[in-house]
Amino acid sequence: MNVKPYGDASDDGLVQLSFTLPIEEGERARQTALELARKMGFQSPQVVHMKAMGPDFTFFVMYGSTTHVVDPEAIEIPDREFPELAYSEVNRVIREKLKRRLVVVGACTGTDAHTVGLDAILSMKGFAGDKGLEYFAGMQVVNMGSQVDPSAIVEMVRAERADAVLVSQVVTQRDAHIHHLKEVRDALVEAGERDRLILVGGGPRFTPEQATELGYDRIFGRGTKPSEVASYLAWAISNRISA
Repeated sequence: MNVKPYGDASDDGLVQLSFTLPIEEGERARQTALELARKMGFQSPQVVHMKAMGPDFTFFVMYGSTTHVVDPEAIEIPDREFPELAYSEVNRVIREKLKRRLVVVGACTGTDAHTVGLDAILSMKGFAGDKGLEYFAGMQVVNMGSQVDPSAIVEMVRAERADAVLVSQVVTQRDAHIHHLKEVRDALVEAGERDRLILVGGGPRFTPEQATELGYDRIFGRGTKPSEVASYLAWAISNRISA
């Protein structure tokens, strides 16, 4: 079954989009936005909001209808490679395979001062009723907070003999989230610590498919629950020891 966006009525294809153009506010700016929307394939585009962003830029909110349809059933969704384990199972796997607590170091790095996502995964309270990694008896968690330099992460990894590193990034301007994850990876490689660690990245603009290109074992995106991360860590450490 093909689907289209829904706005005012079923299958009307109505879409809201917003963008900024490097042109001062005025009728030329409005007409430029309309022409751009037409070239993007939208029918009957409308500018519903236009505001100057300084003397040389204009921000737009627009509506338009798309003619494109998608069959959701034709999209291939990759299977998750690890099982989602219950609290007791996570602890049991770590206890039986590692024979000690699994040490996790987490941080936001570079210019990123947003720790809401990191804290949601690491802290005891977690979020939405899903307990964070600190809740698991089989884990020892070190939360380094925000704007942590990669060299400090390396030092903490060595001091705690960490088994896993979690790097959370929210700031995405100029692909800062990608740049900072690579910095941490490179620092761990240079220090000779990368190969023995489970390296995990996460944030709202990431997708799991980016893990290979970034040199991470796993990337978690928007909506990830702490229990998913806990399950992955238990599964990954079990596989490494078994291998």
